[in-house]
Amino acid sequence: MKYFLYIFYFTFLLTDLYPADEPAISLTSFKRHLKFLGSDLFEGRGTGSTGSNLSAKYLAEELSSLNLIPIGYNDTYYQYIPMHASKPLAESELKFYFDGEEHTLEFGEDYFMLNSGEQTYLPLKTDMVFAGYGIVAPEFDYNDYINIDVKGKIVVMLTGEPYSEDDNWFGGSKNTLYSFFDAKEKLALARGAAGIILLPAPDDKKYQNINIVKKSFGFEDVKLAYSVTSKFSVLMPGQWGMNMFLGSNYTIEDIQQMHFQNKMHSFELKSKISFSGHFKERDFVSSNVIGMIQGSDPYLRDEYVLVTAHYDHLGIADPVQGDSIYNGVMDNAIGCAALVELARAFSQVNPGPKRSIIFMLVTGEEKGLLGSKYYIDHPIRPLYKTVANLNIDGLAFIDKFNSIVLIGEELSNLRKFAEPALKEMNLKISGVPEEFQTNDNFTRSDQVAFASAGIPAMLTMDGLDYKNVSKDEAVDRLFEYGQNRYHTPFDNLSQKIDYDAAFLHIEAIYRIVSKLANAKETPKWKDGVPYQYERLRTTAEKR
Repeated sequence: MKYFLYIFYFTFLLTDLYPADEPAISLTSFKRHLKFLGSDLFEGRGTGSTGSNLSAKYLAEELSSLNLIPIGYNDTYYQYIPMHASKPLAESELKFYFDGEEHTLEFGEDYFMLNSGEQTYLPLKTDMVFAGYGIVAPEFDYNDYINIDVKGKIVVMLTGEPYSEDDNWFGGSKNTLYSFFDAKEKLALARGAAGIILLPAPDDKKYQNINIVKKSFGFEDVKLAYSVTSKFSVLMPGQWGMNMFLGSNYTIEDIQQMHFQNKMHSFELKSKISFSGHFKERDFVSSNVIGMIQGSDPYLRDEYVLVTAHYDHLGIADPVQGDSIYNGVMDNAIGCAALVELARAFSQVNPGPKRSIIFMLVTGEEKGLLGSKYYIDHPIRPLYKTVANLNIDGLAFIDKFNSIVLIGEELSNLRKFAEPALKEMNLKISGVPEEFQTNDNFTRSDQVAFASAGIPAMLTMDGLDYKNVSKDEAVDRLFEYGQNRYHTPFDNLSQKIDYDAAFLHIEAIYRIVSKLANAKETPKWKDGVPYQYERLRTTAEKR
């Protein structure tokens, strides 16, 4: 009997440490998915478009061909999501009033709408007040709304958060949930504000760049149909934002100094605004595409590893050099193709992983993580039993690499699961390259939505130490993609992709997911991370 127990324990240990088989990833199949999803046939997969619906149908059929369990609506592969879209038209009028003078601002140049629709009207001249960053954070003893009345007024605020180099205060150089536009808006509206105007903070290089702003806000405003009605909400990246302070006791230079000295305070403004909008609106239904592989362990099969990739992109928009289809090959047809191949590989493992694995292709990421937000509002499997999310948004395409970057590893102990998986492939873990470090690396894709629901989450990317390409050459190619292809019609199938690099990345993700699905322990947030409290809440509520 003791001998039998030794054999059982030894076998269990080996099974836990090493995958039973090499992943059954097909490079041919991966290329087929990528070239199909990235083609003009799907018209850029814009949320709520015919191309998006065709993409969802294609992906659902692929999951069905792998015999994944359909866990969507009525035992289908679809989680249907009602949405509302609105697009402001050029004849919209935002007027600025100061010292008896009236100025009309130009939409798409002087201001950009964060919300769109009839609820944004401001028919009368409306007072304004400056409220720092528009944040109330009790855990940091911080309140931008203290001693000011914003009821019925427009709240002018900076993007981002108080300047910090201390990881224990507003996350240091990394943004927390307080920096999100919708969090700022909800707080202002809860205090009776008529709307908000966001100005780029002094160190906010992203929204100081007018070309980035135009790319980000040149499309339909799409929201979940059940979203709380928003009000007037705009971003002013240029001179007119500075003009908000005319006649007040402080200049924009004073605000900049307050920011870097952490001496921000709020005050009334002397200028006023009004807004009359004209919009094109529609209602529609989009879908998350979702399937599951049932876990093989009777005790762990009711826990879930969630693997995600967004299939939407920007659709058809203003033509650039005669091309109006924004294909989104790297963002994120390539991630969808990878997810389908991961599902194929895990579907062929026998016995299967101990925990269940949910494969979900989400919609509306480009519109504000809508598909992932809908899922956490309407989870198909309990959030508190979802042990981890591994999100795929982009894939290696330059060259085979020697290291992997784990975006968000500083927040949880997911590295503990990834490290042995990558060691099997002789891959190291490296930090975010200095050239690409920003304060929103973690918050830019769907992983942050799942994190906000308490699920330990991360995104992977290839490091800059390649087999055959120098670091300088790689940085140049990545910058070229970011400046000339990202969110343009040129993110298409004509660009150079090293498929061996992509294959290596998919295998790395496979092994990490395998470790998560088979490990005896579950991932945890690090102490003090805000997402930890949501995990405690969903566990207590068994949600």
